[in-house]
Amino acid sequence: MSLLTQIEHDRTIALPQLPSPKVTDQRNGLPLWIATGVAGVGGVLNALAFPGLGWWPLIFVGTPLIFLALVGRRGWGALAVGVLGGFAFWGTHILWITIYLGPVPWLALAGLQSIFFALGCAIMAFAWRFADRAFAGPWGRLGLTPVVIAGLWTLREYVTSNWPYGGFSWGRLAFSQSESPFGELVAWVGISGLSFLLAWISALIVQVAREPVARKRVIRSMAPVGLIALMLSIPAFPVVTSGTIRVAAVQGNADAALFAEYTPGQILQDHVAATEPLYGRTVDLVVWPENASDLNPLERSESAALLNRVSKEMNAPIVTGTITTDGSRTFNSLLLWKGGDNAVDQYDKIHPVPFAEYIPDREFWSPLAPDLFALIPRDFTIGTRDNVFDINGVTAGLAICFDIVDDNLIRQMIAGGADIILAPTNNADFGRTDQSVQQLAIARLRAIETGRSLVNTSTVGTSAIIAPDGGTIDRLPTFEPGAMVQDVPLSQTVTLAMVAGRGIELAVSGLGLVGMILAVLLARRRRDV
Repeated sequence: MSLLTQIEHDRTIALPQLPSPKVTDQRNGLPLWIATGVAGVGGVLNALAFPGLGWWPLIFVGTPLIFLALVGRRGWGALAVGVLGGFAFWGTHILWITIYLGPVPWLALAGLQSIFFALGCAIMAFAWRFADRAFAGPWGRLGLTPVVIAGLWTLREYVTSNWPYGGFSWGRLAFSQSESPFGELVAWVGISGLSFLLAWISALIVQVAREPVARKRVIRSMAPVGLIALMLSIPAFPVVTSGTIRVAAVQGNADAALFAEYTPGQILQDHVAATEPLYGRTVDLVVWPENASDLNPLERSESAALLNRVSKEMNAPIVTGTITTDGSRTFNSLLLWKGGDNAVDQYDKIHPVPFAEYIPDREFWSPLAPDLFALIPRDFTIGTRDNVFDINGVTAGLAICFDIVDDNLIRQMIAGGADIILAPTNNADFGRTDQSVQQLAIARLRAIETGRSLVNTSTVGTSAIIAPDGGTIDRLPTFEPGAMVQDVPLSQTVTLAMVAGRGIELAVSGLGLVGMILAVLLARRRRDV
């Protein structure tokens, strides 16, 4: 180290604003009452970054504000910041639950996710205190600490996306970027990898803002800009198409909500009516939404007869949603139906929504809220069939509604040889809220992540056909019957995200965890010296 460098180094670490093993980090943080307000604002801004408003740049404001509120926090203070910031985000982001289901499910889910968010914040605040002490100097503060914090953020997303009862993957940072130039990165690093990068930039912004000398802060503010520029310079993953399939995707505008009052068979009739204008057109496949056949054609002859008629008129197989039974078990299913042959394949939803499509451990939970859980009188069984259909030589990956958020199921269908993804859904329970466009945003990122076209068909919308690069091939207006007929590209390209699988998620999460442990050991060693 040169003399000038040593002088500069000594002058820097002597400034009282910088953390030191002898100075409590609480002095470097905001007062708790201000920090909780800052975290709340950050949570709301993050929610606004997602569709429907979709102002995705706000993620680079909201997340840094949450991080800033954690600086210097200890134990209960970090938990308080996390609870308020988490509820501000989740309460805004999933407000659509209240439309038909009321405030209790919204409060329960937002509250549970806020608790998990707070626990993650407490761990990040703990790691930040020790990282600031252990990784002294600009390279440590700007180069190492943000990586550790971003890794721990990703670890928290990983845990809540998988646990309990299969987790709730909605609301991950990456899902805010479906319309941004950062969205293309999911083909390289996957959903978790993109969340890590967004958290990394956000933590780096906070560290730069904490630099004690204004001149240095201006110079070092180029670090986040440089990281963003590097991310944006990565080209789109090259996807090679292997042909097309002509798809008719139908939206029946059926009143298929949980509490809707309709005559049995009406939802099926609505989708037949929306398909009839297509009779005589040449297509390879007709795709109907989740539960489009509200009468199970495996048991009801009138439903089977209607599907046979439509399939023969279209001279193409139909993929339709329905509810099937097997003894005492009930499934949310997709059928591949061919006129004259009836159902030639079946997929049963692998990730039914806990506390919506079934009550896990019903004997334990039902007494706690009997009136609420009585609204779910039957429990869908978790499916065990593979999530692909062979459609005249084309392999289609299948995701019913909530399946689309499950990373494991996406990897499973690609491993099964999927050339295209079909994502039938029923969004009628959420009215004209942001739920359907948030789900479509997730579907768009899945198309990019896998390098596959994706056909998203909904009972009421939002229905769209997405290209492998995330572009919209076609889209229907919500709450109107209609159909999209398009030549949809097929692909067998395997993106880096699919090759790496869960490895990226585990690697960056492990980086955060190992970095935190290393920071604790180094900080304590310096204190003892």
